[in-house]
Amino acid sequence: MILLINLLILIVGFFALIKGADWFVDGAAGIADKMGVPQLIIGLTIVAMGTSAPETAVSLTAALNSSAELAVGNILGSNIINILLLLGITSLICPLAVRKNTVAFEMPFVIVVTVVFMLLGLGVKSNGSDGLLTRFDGCILIIMFVLYISYLFYMVKKGHIEGEDVPSGRNEKWLKLLGLLIAGIILVIGGSNLTIRGASKIAEFFGVSKRFIGLTVVALGTSLPELVTCIIAALKKNADIAIGNIVGSNIFNILFVAGISALVTDVPYQAKFYPDSLAAVFSAALLLICVLLNRKKELGRVSGSIMLIFYSAYFAFLLHTV
Repeated sequence: MILLINLLILIVGFFALIKGADWFVDGAAGIADKMGVPQLIIGLTIVAMGTSAPETAVSLTAALNSSAELAVGNILGSNIINILLLLGITSLICPLAVRKNTVAFEMPFVIVVTVVFMLLGLGVKSNGSDGLLTRFDGCILIIMFVLYISYLFYMVKKGHIEGEDVPSGRNEKWLKLLGLLIAGIILVIGGSNLTIRGASKIAEFFGVSKRFIGLTVVALGTSLPELVTCIIAALKKNADIAIGNIVGSNIFNILFVAGISALVTDVPYQAKFYPDSLAAVFSAALLLICVLLNRKKELGRVSGSIMLIFYSAYFAFLLHTV
């Protein structure tokens, strides 16, 4: 009975996170639109960050509640799941075309930021604080995040990539938009607390570590928006959106989510996350290799199958180390 209650709490938490992020984006983007903020800026900031809102809320809440295993596990787990599981499944539905700039810059950049995250977390830094993501580390990640956003602005202005679709708020009432914004924030905050509570209790019930729960259950739950976006994009033959969504989300998860969390509070990064950090780096590298080796420079069904096999192996490894 206790397990069922905590499962329900976890599910409600996920639902609140996803719906809250959706309402937050609609409200914030609508308000910005009514205030005359260019669509480009709204798309590259509010809308893009909205897909990472669940990861941000959960990781920040976990860090503040001294559940660093869930915070770090959620970030690493989401990135691994995004590539190996989500892109693996999506590419089986439809081969995914990849833009040249994504292959040339964004995919290698995912590898770079993942390595930087691992090195900062595991103690390779100048301030001598081993195994801790400090405010200094958070500053480094946020600076890299600002540089990445600047790159996106440049590429969109040059016409190399398309801007995000932005909900228009011109015809909406201010009260409705403010209501959506406030309700979205409340749901995201409340959902993150429910998610952390449910996940922690489930971990205690089964006697498994919060690391395992964070890398699997919580990571998958917070990656649901990306999964839905990818599948819909693939079914609509907008395959390049699927790849761009995942690559961008992984960059946001590390630079923005981890960066903000570290700025607010020091986040312990335990040595047992070393294999998971390597798995995250490997996943990003595998994605790039699969695309480069494909003659059409796309993520095909063979590559998708390989990714799902590797995720199965990684999941088996997690089960073995529980």
